[in-house]
Amino acid sequence: MTSARTFPPMLQPPDWPQCGHGANLTTGAGGCHGIQVPSHTACLAHLNETDRAGYLAGLAPGTDIDHRGTPFTEDLLSELLTALREPATGTPHFGRARFERAVFEGTGGFDGADFSGSAWFDQANFSGDAQFRKAKFGEDARFADATISGRAWFTRSEIRGEAWFHRAKFGGDADFYMAKIERLARFAEAHFSRESRFVGVTFSGGAWFPGVQFDGGAEFAGAVFSGSARFIRVQFTGDAVFAMAEFERNAKMGPIACTGTLNLSEAAFRSAVTIEAAAATVLCRRTQWDSTAALRLRYASVDLTDAVWEYPVSVAARSRPFLWGAEEVAEPGLTDPHVRIMSLRGVDAAHLVLTGVDLSDCRFAGTLRLDQLRLEGRYTFTFPPSGLRWHGMRPVRWTQRRALAEEHHWRSTRFVDAGGWRPAPAGEDALEPAELAPVYRQLRKSFEDSKHEPGAADFYYGEMEMRRHADDIPWVERALLTIYWALSGYGLRASRAMGWLLASMFATVLMMMLWGLPQDDPRSIGIGVITDRSITMTMDTPDPVNPTEPWHERLSTDRFEGSLRVVINSVIFRASGQNLTTAGTYIEMASRITEPVLLGLAILAIRGRVKR
Repeated sequence: MTSARTFPPMLQPPDWPQCGHGANLTTGAGGCHGIQVPSHTACLAHLNETDRAGYLAGLAPGTDIDHRGTPFTEDLLSELLTALREPATGTPHFGRARFERAVFEGTGGFDGADFSGSAWFDQANFSGDAQFRKAKFGEDARFADATISGRAWFTRSEIRGEAWFHRAKFGGDADFYMAKIERLARFAEAHFSRESRFVGVTFSGGAWFPGVQFDGGAEFAGAVFSGSARFIRVQFTGDAVFAMAEFERNAKMGPIACTGTLNLSEAAFRSAVTIEAAAATVLCRRTQWDSTAALRLRYASVDLTDAVWEYPVSVAARSRPFLWGAEEVAEPGLTDPHVRIMSLRGVDAAHLVLTGVDLSDCRFAGTLRLDQLRLEGRYTFTFPPSGLRWHGMRPVRWTQRRALAEEHHWRSTRFVDAGGWRPAPAGEDALEPAELAPVYRQLRKSFEDSKHEPGAADFYYGEMEMRRHADDIPWVERALLTIYWALSGYGLRASRAMGWLLASMFATVLMMMLWGLPQDDPRSIGIGVITDRSITMTMDTPDPVNPTEPWHERLSTDRFEGSLRVVINSVIFRASGQNLTTAGTYIEMASRITEPVLLGLAILAIRGRVKR
């Protein structure tokens, strides 16, 4: 078997005896480079009819042939194939076939051909289609540096040796549907100008695609990689489809640049894999990882719906372009380097680590063990709409916090006129609050376990909001939650609690000044009775007299000071010692209940924001 380094470079002159037909001795222009037919001085294309007929008549099925550099028309190739056909099957049967630098005008039709030995098409040029459907290669099939201007048909072909497609150029579609390659398939630096299909291909000995460029995208759906798979420094202009592909051994996928969708849905990775990809979209729906996996991505919107794994899987956003050696891998057609997780539905998050990703549009409902999800690096969630908005005639202002995309979808159905809430994508139903409350609860626990109390507080707020709007709890409980929300934002909004506290204190001061303080402080009166040599004193304090002066006269500085003393003491559960009217006594009792509670809620909210 000839080594990969021994086939002649593209510009190296042929080392075989050449035909030379059409050479110009005056100008020095070279003639035909076709190899001379044995016992003749011309190639097969330039033999006279008699000599050609004699040569073809001497061929038999399974004969070794050598027509390097020979130009073939469709008719000439048909004559050669006819001479090599098996009488019983009508199948062209080659022994060892050498067609290096051969030129095939029109269609190069080798459909059903049987190559018992190695088949060499290095640097061959097909001006039209190259047809190798159901062809069988008993040993190596070599197409290094070959140029196929039309469509390349290798449908259901079988290559029992190695497949060499180094630097091959495919000008039209390339179709390897259901082909079988038993040993290593090498496509290093090949160029596919249009769509290429490797659907159902079996790569028994491995597949190497370093430096390959797919201008029309590529489809490897259902392909089986029994050996090592190497997709290194590969560029896809369009989609790269690996749906239902199976990688049985170690796979190296990346760096990959894909302007369309990198589709790994229902693919199976039987061993550890690292995927480095800059792609517009990465689909991993029902993808199965039987070992550890690391997805290092750029630009991508990632869908992990129903993906399955039993070992740690990480998805990390790369801020810088991937490197190959010392050079950055080109990323044409991609603009936003952020990585967005679109769905985790059906995923077991116990072994999932997300680093530096955008979760603004992620659908979490249906995720298993979401409370064990690990978030690292700089990650982002969505937020409610900002600013003052109008819901009908009522102004609304949403509390800013981390929120779920599913809450956006639900609220967009209730606050259509208010705007700002994003509707559910086409084909997706908006979930109800009763379904979203457990999602918020699990995310809250995840943040609490990681000691991120402020983040946990946001998800607690979302959980309480969903409970307040849920239709599966009694209305009394929803009413209590509404009061809790209105007073302090579920104990998480210090400004709201402090606002109510100040308002309550102001109202209490005002009521004390108007009705709570007596007109004058009552003075104690002592009455003494002298009996024999003893004196009996009786002290009596008159009841406070309600103020009778006009209201504006009650709003004096002295009465304000007394009222403020009562209120401040009430906030900390202390009696003021101030003489009060009957109304003032009840006002003080009410303030000693409500105002300490509001102060406690404000302190609780502040603690929730600064606790670590």
